[in-house]
Amino acid sequence: MSTTQEKIKEIEAEMARTQKNKATSAHLGMLKAKLAKLKRELIAPKGGGGKTGEGFDAKKAGDARVGLVGFPSVGKSTLMSKMTGTESLAAAYHFTTLTCIPGTYRYKGCKIQLLDLPGIIEGAKDGKGRGRQVIGVARTCNLILIVLDASQPMTHKLLIEHELEGFGIRLNKKKPDIRFTRRNKGGISYSTIGCKLTHLDKKTITAICKEYRCLNADICFKQDATIDELIDVVEGNRVYTPCIYILNMIDKITIEELDLLSQVPHYLPVSGGNEWNFDLLREKIWEYLDFIRIYTKPRGQIPDYSAPVVISRKGATIAKFCQRIHKGLLEQFKEALVWGRSAKHNPQRVGKSHKLADEDVVQIIKKIR
Repeated sequence: MSTTQEKIKEIEAEMARTQKNKATSAHLGMLKAKLAKLKRELIAPKGGGGKTGEGFDAKKAGDARVGLVGFPSVGKSTLMSKMTGTESLAAAYHFTTLTCIPGTYRYKGCKIQLLDLPGIIEGAKDGKGRGRQVIGVARTCNLILIVLDASQPMTHKLLIEHELEGFGIRLNKKKPDIRFTRRNKGGISYSTIGCKLTHLDKKTITAICKEYRCLNADICFKQDATIDELIDVVEGNRVYTPCIYILNMIDKITIEELDLLSQVPHYLPVSGGNEWNFDLLREKIWEYLDFIRIYTKPRGQIPDYSAPVVISRKGATIAKFCQRIHKGLLEQFKEALVWGRSAKHNPQRVGKSHKLADEDVVQIIKKIR
C-alpha cells in the first residue's frame, strides 16, 4: 500500500503532466485539493498520540513571539546571543542548536521573545531532521525571521519558503477574503461582491468542494481568488504570518553583490558577528509586528508610561484593551476616558467599540454596584 509521501509524489507528477487550460481547471483543482489533504495528514497524522518533540517548544513569554528560521550555520545563534544576551551555542559546524532556545529583549516598552530554532533541511515538512517540530513552533510565532547566509545562493530562500508553505504557513500574505459556509442542503452555490473570478468557475469550485465531501455550501468571494486560496479557506488550518528575510554575514560580500540582493522584498542586511544594522533590525521587527502601545491612567494619578499595554493595531478597540488587562474587566466596564490621537478632544468619553491609536492614554470607569 502506498505511503502518504508516495501518494503526494504521484499527484505532483500527474499535475506536472496535465496541461493548464479551461478544460482541465476542474481536474487540477481536484488534484490540488487531494494534495492539500495528504499534506495535512503529514502535519497531523491520523493516529494522533505519540511524542511530538517533548520539551522542544518554549513557554510563551512577553508581548510577541519571533522565530529565527533557516538552514544550519547561517548565524541564527549569534543573532540570538547578541540581541537578547541569552547564550545560544554557536560554532563552525552544522546543527549546533538541537532544541528551541528562548530569549527576550525590550523595545519601545514591549517585551519580545526571540526563539532560536534548530536549522532545518530540505524535506523538513516531511519530518526530516526534526523539521516538523521546528516548523510547528514557527506556526505559533507572531513574526518569522528567515535567516540567510548572504554568501550562499538565494535558492535557499525558495527552499525554506517551500518547506514552510508545505506546513500551512503563508508568509507575508493576507487571509483570502472568502466566506465559506457549509449547509445541510441546497448544493454548491457561490456569489461575488466587487470582483470578477478569472481563476475559478462553477465546475472547479464544485470539484474542490466534493473532494472535501462537502456537497452543500455557500461561498461568497470578495476578491479574485485562485484555486490555492479557495483550498486554504476550505482547509481552515492555515496561518498568515509576516516575515523578514535577514541577509546575515554581509561582511563576506562586496557592495555590488549587496546592491543586487537589495532587490529582494522584505529583506534586511545585517552582520551578526559585527552587530551591523541591529538598530534597524529591531525597528523592522516592531514595524512588522504592527503593535500599538496603550498607557493606563488610574483615577486621580498620572499615566503609567513605564509599562504600556501592547495590542495588535488590527482591531485595537477599548474592548480588546480591556481583555488584554483582564478578561473580567469588560463585565464591569461602564465607559472610558481617552487622551491621544484617537480622541476628538482630550479627554473623550468612549464606549467599547472606540478604536485606539498608538500611545493613547486610557482610563477605565467601572460600573457602580
